[in-house]
Amino acid sequence: MKKHIIFSVVVFFLLFSVESHSQAVPAGSQEITKYDFLEIIVVQKANNRGKVKRIKVEEQASLVGQNISIDEIEDIEQTSTLLNYMNAHDWEFLDRQSVVSDDNDPVWMSYIFRKRK
Repeated sequence: MKKHIIFSVVVFFLLFSVESHSQAVPAGSQEITKYDFLEIIVVQKANNRGKVKRIKVEEQASLVGQNISIDEIEDIEQTSTLLNYMNAHDWEFLDRQSVVSDDNDPVWMSYIFRKRK
């Protein structure tokens, strides 16, 4: 009888260990999503309802091989047009930060976009 109980416990243990092992995720199968990030600087006039004065894009590695260009982006005249343009080219808006130094100085805004690689 003791042998039967010990055998049952061992089988029970093996059954759960095999089941939990089959549910485990193999190493390397969880892939981390990789993104290209792009920063676009938008300079807006102060005290003028946010009218865009200039859009500036530095040369960035994330632009290599993309279907957008610095010239196209810098020709945009409104932030809403910029957001629509980037969305149309599959770039997701991620963050915006602004710097204001004085009341009459322009507002420098950094727009960060990301695109799945």
